[in-house]
Amino acid sequence: MPPSIHRPVGRYVGCLLGLAAGDALGAAVEFSDLDAIRARFGASGVTDLEPWGGHPAGSFTDDTQMSLATAVGLLSAFRDQSEHGSAQLMGSLFGAYSAWLESQREAGEQRAPGRTCVTALASGRLGTIDQPLNDSKGCGGVMRVAPIGLAFPADLAFHHAVAAAAITHGHPSGYLSAGVLAEIVSRVTEGTDITSAAAASCNTLGAYDGNEETLEALQRALELAGRGAEPTSAIEALGSGWVGEEALAIGLYAAIRFAGDFRAACSAAVNHSGDSDSTGSICGAILGAAHGIDAIPASWIAKLERRSLLERTARSLHRAFVEGRLPE
Repeated sequence: MPPSIHRPVGRYVGCLLGLAAGDALGAAVEFSDLDAIRARFGASGVTDLEPWGGHPAGSFTDDTQMSLATAVGLLSAFRDQSEHGSAQLMGSLFGAYSAWLESQREAGEQRAPGRTCVTALASGRLGTIDQPLNDSKGCGGVMRVAPIGLAFPADLAFHHAVAAAAITHGHPSGYLSAGVLAEIVSRVTEGTDITSAAAASCNTLGAYDGNEETLEALQRALELAGRGAEPTSAIEALGSGWVGEEALAIGLYAAIRFAGDFRAACSAAVNHSGDSDSTGSICGAILGAAHGIDAIPASWIAKLERRSLLERTARSLHRAFVEGRLPE
């Protein structure tokens, strides 16, 4: 990707910090239903970063861990290509995901990892679209691919994210939803508005078999956001977020519905009876990529776990895939 003023580094940093912030917001309510959330936090639900599971406020889950692993795999492949003239992107990603799996043995590193990701990676086999490991469409594929949208133009981002998600998730809705998210991130990082980026993904989906569920969810999210539907009823219509197309739809709906207010968008994305950290991370990644770091509440950024690592990783992705230089 040639250097371009249309992909400013602030949007790269915003994407990863936004992803982690949405993840950390939703982590406190991931396994609670909406009534319990409101009983604990009030009628508006959770609207600020809170402690969860013995971790301090600002701590992220496996969603951010695996997104960082995706970034590590991308940077490893870039280095291989630069130094040796060839690279195997999916092999590099598989290696990074396998390292993440090993890290789950360390104290404090288990952040509610997804069963499908763990089982698939523990098999030691790399799943593909043609040779799937399972028929899972859980959201563990889509929640980790935002960095792919930072690394490639829209068409390649979709293609590579589909393959990356298929490493662990074999159902079309599990990997096509990942393609959509990566394409949206790629497009908004270049300045396309979120609605137009999502509409373009509807066209991209048409070339893939098994697109029906993801396309329907994407179109429903666009329709609900476009008419300003109230969040509680809209998210109930979109699902619970445990599967890929629903997590994508909820995160996208919230990002469009509250495009100018990061806090309101992520709050809408997480206050429901479903996979709140994943829907929050998807919403945060999209808005961070679209509007940059300044869109994220400063008080949230200050609390984020491993903020310096997230920022450094984002800058390394920009240096590699926009500037074409090896990361320092």
